[in-house]
Amino acid sequence: MKHPVTPDGRYFVVRGRLWRMANPNLGEAQRTSLVSRLMAARRAVRAARQAGDREAEAAAHKAVDDVKRALGERGPVWWHDDSLDLNRHMAKNTPYAVWYAKIVRSRPGGC
Repeated sequence: MKHPVTPDGRYFVVRGRLWRMANPNLGEAQRTSLVSRLMAARRAVRAARQAGDREAEAAAHKAVDDVKRALGERGPVWWHDDSLDLNRHMAKNTPYAVWYAKIVRSRPGGC
């Protein structure tokens, strides 16, 4: 994988920031369908932005958010052990700090 994933599989790291992974408990067909919808919504954001249509852009952003919530990347967490959601936190400021420091040292150019 291009970006390192935390040992518990909850987050991947981009430029030092944690981003929540999709719910691994989704079925393959459901995940594939949601990813397809996500890509369509992102294309709609781009098209609306290029057209200067603010209403369409807002609707497309909402569609992106809705799909990301369905994937488990936003909204309620998909795990059940009462751990905090650290989405968008800097890895160095979280319980993943020691793991992340090892990853950064082992990868040329960092994460």
